[in-house]
Amino acid sequence: MLRRLSLAVAVTAASTATALADTAPLSVRTDLMSVYQEAAANNADLAAARADFAARREGVPQARAGLLPNLSAGAQMNDTRTALQQPSATQSRSGTVYQANLSQPLFRADRWFQLQAAEAVSEQAALELSANEQNLILQSAEAYFSILRAQDNLASTKAEEAAFNRQLDQANERFDVGLSDKTDVLQAQAGFDSARANRITAQRQVEDAFEALVTLTNREYRSVEGIQHSLPILTPVPNDATAWVNTAAAQNLNLQASNFAVNAAEETLRQRKAGHAPTLDAVASYKRGDNDAFGLSNPNYTGQNYGSDVSQRTIGLELNIPLYSGGLTSSQAREAYQRLSQSEQRREGLRREVVQNTRNLYRAVNTDVETVQARRQSIISNQSALEATEIGYQVGTRNIVDVLDAQRQLYSAVRNYNDARYDYILNNLRLKQAAGTLSPADLEALGAYLKPDYNPDRDFLPTDLAKAGEARLQGEE
Repeated sequence: MLRRLSLAVAVTAASTATALADTAPLSVRTDLMSVYQEAAANNADLAAARADFAARREGVPQARAGLLPNLSAGAQMNDTRTALQQPSATQSRSGTVYQANLSQPLFRADRWFQLQAAEAVSEQAALELSANEQNLILQSAEAYFSILRAQDNLASTKAEEAAFNRQLDQANERFDVGLSDKTDVLQAQAGFDSARANRITAQRQVEDAFEALVTLTNREYRSVEGIQHSLPILTPVPNDATAWVNTAAAQNLNLQASNFAVNAAEETLRQRKAGHAPTLDAVASYKRGDNDAFGLSNPNYTGQNYGSDVSQRTIGLELNIPLYSGGLTSSQAREAYQRLSQSEQRREGLRREVVQNTRNLYRAVNTDVETVQARRQSIISNQSALEATEIGYQVGTRNIVDVLDAQRQLYSAVRNYNDARYDYILNNLRLKQAAGTLSPADLEALGAYLKPDYNPDRDFLPTDLAKAGEARLQGEE
């Protein structure tokens, strides 16, 4: 009797066929934390976010400067010639004056509110940078597990191709001995061709996944460590949607940043309204120069002439009361009010979005827990269904189409199982990001379940399922 096709046989065939391709030394395999660290050091988007933060926080010293003393110094050098009509004569004088001016704001309400707004913007920028840094944790995980997902998908398509190839060989053998007609051979050939096309597409998806990792880290990778099937599939802690929503409302970084955006808009509105308020500055100046420079030696000068250098000191207060500026101040206040309304509405929209995402992700993780178990059981059921269909085909109660469909369903179940595993991992991280609790420690926790010698062609299937299939085959042989 021809040996029946099973997932275990296909896995063995695919692993053997690709053994030479998996010769990279374990030392070059990259783990999840290494990918994140490379991304943190080399990611262009994060570098741009850091530069943006550094630029925006400069608004604080710039605004503070408007409340601090302003000191300036300068010099003037003049050469003046004067022609007189009666009597006809020409006079000339020249001189140099050195001067220093000091101004200290005493009451500048608009500048004080400007400083408050700048400080709020700086806090907003710091939180947005933290949100970008936190998002990089998730991006690193998504890029990393996209590779593992693509590799497992490729491994399953290789196993499927091997299974369809064996089915084609079996169909040819049965045709040669007269147990089936040419239709079975053609159906098996079509199934094999389709599986081969899927394997080629899956290979490109693996390469694309590695390319995305290069974009993220600016470094090329040959292979990465895989995740073990022993990773615990657990419900969220706490397993309460309201608790997660409350945590997100208090700790979500983007939501916190939006609070400071509102604060900045409020202070800006106060600044614009303060444009109607009077200002008071203390001023002082000092000048020193010769007579000519001060104009004191002019014969027409009615005051006392001085025969040496002259110095002049001035100390006083300057009061400015705005009366009318063409409606500019009122217009700026109205604009600031609308900007405040805009920032408040954006914050409310973001709050609703955070609540929605948190609830959705909470449900997604709980669904993923059940889905992983169901998908795993589906593999077992489809294995049994395939073996039963193969028996029916050999005794003539099933046709080749039934066998091919059963094989497709089995490998689809395998891919769905691996997709559910990776969805569970990433949705867990997304839930923590929405709640504002995601940290590199979460990647370290996942790193404990990475397998340095992971071989997708061998390990895409849970070990116990593969061994169970092999045991059944050995018992039947």
